[in-house]
Amino acid sequence: MKKSLGAKIIVGATPVWVIGTYDKDGRPNIMTAAWAGVCCSDPPCIGFALRKATYSYGSIVEKKAFTVNVGTVQYSKEVDWFGIASGKDTDKFAKSGLTAVKSELVDAPYIQEFPLILECRLRHSIEIGLHTQFIGEIIDVKADESVLDEKGIPVIDKVSPFLFNPETRTYYKTGDFLGKAFFIGKEL
Repeated sequence: MKKSLGAKIIVGATPVWVIGTYDKDGRPNIMTAAWAGVCCSDPPCIGFALRKATYSYGSIVEKKAFTVNVGTVQYSKEVDWFGIASGKDTDKFAKSGLTAVKSELVDAPYIQEFPLILECRLRHSIEIGLHTQFIGEIIDVKADESVLDEKGIPVIDKVSPFLFNPETRTYYKTGDFLGKAFFIGKEL
């Protein structure tokens, strides 16, 4: 028998992304977002939710652009700190020692040292309650060649992303390869 746990955000784990924006003065900023995921394949779109109180919220609304920098195990301390500090009074790039790169396609910076970047144009924002859901169309994906396979596809083990468990506020590495999607189920 299953036990009722109530209305909570218990979904296992969510991706840990770092959102890159420029503020109204053109200063690069980054913040950690974990209420995130893929929301459409055509056009390719991702979604994430932020509270209005975040410094990045106003930048996204104003610039209508952002980058998604996939958080990696190597930079887990920096990624966590990006969610603790506010860009309003802290230059997160300077403090972390990471490099801001101006996107040529959208009005937002990305992190040079991160191996996988999505450059996005804001398509929609939806007020949900405490959070606003931002939906961005992916204009381009940039990846370090070192994380690509022979077909030019990012390999998850080489990217080394990590996950966030909202209920316990803990991080986890990605796990072992299980099998090919839309294939292993055919064994039934």
